[in-house]
Amino acid sequence: MSSAGSLLWSKRTVGVACSALIAGCAIGPDYQRPELDVGVNFKNEATQTAQATDNPGWLLAQPADEQIGVVKWWAAFNDPLLSELMEKMLAHNASLEQSEARYRQALAALGSARAEFYPTLNSSGSYTRSGSGSSTPSASDSYSMSLTAGWEPDIWGKVRRSNEAAEASLQASQADIAATQLSLASTLAQSYFQAKNVWVSQQLLDQTIAAYERVLQITQNRYEAGMSSRSDVASAQAQLENARTQRLSLNRQQGQLHNAMAVLLGVTPAAMQTLTLEGWPTLPSMPAAVPVQLLERRPDVASAERQMMAANAKIGVAQAAWLPDLTLSAQGGSRASEWSDWFTAPARFWSLGPALALQIFDGGARSARVDDARAAYDAQAASYRQTILDAIKEVEDGLVQWQGLSAEMQTQQRALDAARESLTLMRNQYAAGMVDFLSLAQVETSTLSTERSTISMQADHYIAAVQLIAALGGGWDATSLNQPPVLQQSPVQD
Repeated sequence: MSSAGSLLWSKRTVGVACSALIAGCAIGPDYQRPELDVGVNFKNEATQTAQATDNPGWLLAQPADEQIGVVKWWAAFNDPLLSELMEKMLAHNASLEQSEARYRQALAALGSARAEFYPTLNSSGSYTRSGSGSSTPSASDSYSMSLTAGWEPDIWGKVRRSNEAAEASLQASQADIAATQLSLASTLAQSYFQAKNVWVSQQLLDQTIAAYERVLQITQNRYEAGMSSRSDVASAQAQLENARTQRLSLNRQQGQLHNAMAVLLGVTPAAMQTLTLEGWPTLPSMPAAVPVQLLERRPDVASAERQMMAANAKIGVAQAAWLPDLTLSAQGGSRASEWSDWFTAPARFWSLGPALALQIFDGGARSARVDDARAAYDAQAASYRQTILDAIKEVEDGLVQWQGLSAEMQTQQRALDAARESLTLMRNQYAAGMVDFLSLAQVETSTLSTERSTISMQADHYIAAVQLIAALGGGWDATSLNQPPVLQQSPVQD
């Protein structure tokens, strides 16, 4: 290259550097959220109907808690015991504490990245005594103390990109906290309603066992009077024992649910008291939402999007390795062989000046790091799209489940009313000797099955409500990422 060409290239380089410094731009691609077509409405027609009637449902009606990112969506069920369990879970769950600890790690990483904007100041001092092994031994002392300052201006925006990545990772970690809270709360609520299912079924079987015992006594009396056969007594006994077996099975399920909820609350099963689960709480109404709202209301979607933002910023960090580093440094101090000479002019020294460093050849390492950063971004972008698709599927599944159970509950209730009426009539006829025991046993077995199916379906309806709330984000909003969450206090060891 000619001297004129070299001079022109140097001027252009300086011009680019000055322009970047003045404009404050940073190397690497600026982040833009990908545009995704998620549709205008969900497939389920009931949602569109709810939107047409401007019914906000329970999702938008619940106020946020004083803790940023925590929305008490479970208050819509109007169940004081459920709310009490939720508060304990938020305060003591170990998985949630892990997520909060990871958030503090991300916060520390951001502080470390921000420190790169500022100059460094170091001090040093030394004392040495030296001599030689010559024929005329001699020794000398040397005292030195210095102060060194250094600063690397962020000309190319490498530090800014590092901070952009750290801030995005911090927000992703904060969204992970909200996602963990939502998942744990959903799991606890589902376990709670399943426990109610077991409890109500236990009450039903207690009543059924008492009725079967009366039927067995009646059958025994009829047998002794010669009005029934021994097979009728055996059938009545078998029916009673089957009901008792079902009751014992429910006890086992109750114990397992108790243990599961205890772990969610952060205590051992022995430390958790037995819950009184009488009655069913309020069932929330149908929510109204559109697919695009999932981008802001699903914490897992927000986390995936922030991780993609961090990966985009890291491309600029990798690209900055191709550009020269400018370092400004200054040093000053005193160096003398006697303490008394430290403050004299000859003992003082100083240095000041810039240093420019550029790596010429690295065997393709920088290119590989840039390719790695771009591939990492592509992976995060694909993960973001997949997270959105999974979120929409969960909502669609929840809407199908909700609407299906709502319709099924109506027909199931009519079936239950008919079964109860049939059982009452059959028992009266059996007591009057108008029908045999086999006819009664068939109606009793059918009625018990219908009763348990109704209870189970009712529990499924509440569980479907919880799943739909969780699928829609539980009322969480991504704007809370702009504010620090209130974390639980963790013990610090000195």
